[in-house]
Amino acid sequence: MPMKTLMTALLLSAATLSATSSAAPVDRYGYTLPPSMQKKKKPAAPKKKAAPAVDYVGEYVNFGDWKEVRAFLDDVATRDGFDRAELNALMAQVRYVDAAVQLVKPAPPGKPKNWQAYSKMMVDPVRIDAGVKFWNENSDALNRAESLYGIPAEILVGIIGVETVYGRNTGRFRVLDALTTLAFSYPEAPQRRERMEFFRGELEATLLFARQSGIDPLSLKGSFAGAIGMPQFMPSSVMKYAVDFDGSGKIDLLGSSSDAIGSVAAFLAGHGWQREQQGPVAYPASVSPNRVWEPMVNQGLVAKYRAPELAAAGVTPAVTPPDQLYGLVDLQNGADPTEYWLANANFFAITQYNRSYFYAMSVVELGKAIKQAKGGAAVAGLTSGM
Repeated sequence: MPMKTLMTALLLSAATLSATSSAAPVDRYGYTLPPSMQKKKKPAAPKKKAAPAVDYVGEYVNFGDWKEVRAFLDDVATRDGFDRAELNALMAQVRYVDAAVQLVKPAPPGKPKNWQAYSKMMVDPVRIDAGVKFWNENSDALNRAESLYGIPAEILVGIIGVETVYGRNTGRFRVLDALTTLAFSYPEAPQRRERMEFFRGELEATLLFARQSGIDPLSLKGSFAGAIGMPQFMPSSVMKYAVDFDGSGKIDLLGSSSDAIGSVAAFLAGHGWQREQQGPVAYPASVSPNRVWEPMVNQGLVAKYRAPELAAAGVTPAVTPPDQLYGLVDLQNGADPTEYWLANANFFAITQYNRSYFYAMSVVELGKAIKQAKGGAAVAGLTSGM
């Protein structure tokens, strides 16, 4: 992907008020007290309105004085035809966001991965209910995307649900702030230089997209990593895959469900989704104790083995899959046994959206749960045995 969406929106708790009885007070024998003996109720305090979501506001650090920033702006001005003085003026308004730096740091080691816990968090009643509503309201766009790109509606609904709960959590960071911070102040990490180059590319793509769309680049809001809109596209993916699917004459990934649906479909089609693939995208499997199959687990995000090869290594699917290529996927469950699955090319196309087996399987599982909740007759599961 676009980079996986991590959870960046502020979570606000709503206070719950208990219901009070309007009946007159009684004594311990059950008789109504006369008015003179009844305590007068204090007027109820006015209910407080829920605080609005707050944007992440950074601090001023004068990025324009940083040598690497100046060199970057020189390159962008030359390569893309931007006015250098305008870039200076824009950069003077950009802020350093420490929250983005903290959020991009990897989780501390030691806690084992747990697919079942992750799945319960992503495939929850809120997402399922919202997904049914989203599907019902956007059935025409979903059907059109499936026909044009070959992506099943449940996969598209699953991705948008996992990413932002259908637009509820799209991020409160200014995209320019987050990308500039990570492009020039990425935390110490083994691939720090590569990550900074990535974010510099996304920063340039943001400037190009804003110019192309005629919008103020400072108006763009997104995740701590700079992902935008309902599908959480990185700016370079917006430039390459986003489509005007509602025919409005502009691309709006935040306000147009149709544009979000068409853009996700275009992304998956451009990252290896094969409409001719048969059957579910993944099949549960068991593995032999001799672990001959173990090297097959870490062969990259690609389907490269046929079922007989896997069987020879001790991998046995629960049902006989179609004759096509598969990869062996492990879903760790903490102290409980790891789950193993045979995944086809379309499963790995989803991992190009977010490079995680957990992510891809949660998309598939959420889409299936929404389709079942929607009441689809004879649901043909996207994963066999789920």
